[in-house]
Amino acid sequence: MPLAVYILGLSIFAQGTSELMLAGLLPEMSRDLGVSVPEAGLLISAFAIGMLVGAPVLAIATLRWPRRTALLTFMLIFALSHVVGALTSDYAVVFVTRVVGAFVYAGFWAVAASTAIGLVPVNARGRAMSILAGGLTVATIIGLSLGTVIGQHLGWRAAFYAVAGLSALAAIGVFATIPGGRPEPGTGPRVGAELRAMLNPPLWLAYGTIALTTAALLASFSYLSVLLTGSTGLDPAWVPAVLALYGVGALIGITMGGRTADARPFLVLFTGVTGLIMTSAALAASATVPLLAVVLVFLLGVFGFGTNPALNARPFALAKDAPTLTAAMNVSSFNVGITVGPWLGGLAIGAEFGYPSVAWIGAVIGVVALGAVALAAALHRRTAPLQSAPISEIPSGV
Repeated sequence: MPLAVYILGLSIFAQGTSELMLAGLLPEMSRDLGVSVPEAGLLISAFAIGMLVGAPVLAIATLRWPRRTALLTFMLIFALSHVVGALTSDYAVVFVTRVVGAFVYAGFWAVAASTAIGLVPVNARGRAMSILAGGLTVATIIGLSLGTVIGQHLGWRAAFYAVAGLSALAAIGVFATIPGGRPEPGTGPRVGAELRAMLNPPLWLAYGTIALTTAALLASFSYLSVLLTGSTGLDPAWVPAVLALYGVGALIGITMGGRTADARPFLVLFTGVTGLIMTSAALAASATVPLLAVVLVFLLGVFGFGTNPALNARPFALAKDAPTLTAAMNVSSFNVGITVGPWLGGLAIGAEFGYPSVAWIGAVIGVVALGAVALAAALHRRTAPLQSAPISEIPSGV
């Protein structure tokens, strides 16, 4: 695997830490900025909005740019947005910097994904994508905890500065490892060709599967802290350790999925989504049993992230002529799930169905996702009889 792919994963870790760490900084930020905790929580929503919109917009806007130039530009703006956010005491300014940072982070994701796909053979795409997504997984394990610790001891502004500094270091790696220069005339991506390649119903089924699977996971994950303390009865001091265990499970899952996704994508998807359904249902049914709940949180990470490489790689096989826009829509699809899953879970909690209800919602969404996987597999069987063929060899019209 080229070093550049690992550098891109490190860059995702640096920026993904910012995406995650606010969950541990909200109380202090609300006091310092003079707003309520729910208002401070909107800073997380601001990041989601920027991610959802930024990927397709920036993917198209920078389509003719050298990829190294685009990546470095995004990282520079991302770092500066955090410096500006750390320097202000105005909530509105912080809100805007969160949107801007997420906007360019989404663009980085899109260009980084298409870059990684272009740096490896077709039978290694799933593994390359698992390394990129693994950067976010490591951010879940290390970045979230480290950002929270820095914020608690040195203030939330110090955490913002740390993210800016780490992003700058990662940018040096991008400059050193990603090839520069423009593509040869006639060989670079074209907006028209990329847009035409997107007119493929199975491709949108793949995007729908991404959104559904992500929503199934996030419906439970977003409320794990309150579920563990409110229903399981764990002492709040134990929650970070359990969340770290979830992160370890996620790292194991994404590593295993990355090794199998290229050769057996549908096996990975069926196994992962089925495991996610069963784990979510079991968590909902046994949330009051501490030891079992802790084990199930670990398995939630394993199955929830185990599908990630296959989910990421499949759209590239279905839209070979649109690598940049495909990567952008991947990012947007994941963020649709990230938005919808917690929203549905919040509705259930607001309706006083109890914290375990969020895991039941995750299981139900998972069933719908499994149906989408089954439909995609059936379409694949009709057009590519060799089920065992690597996903990278599926004809682009599938």
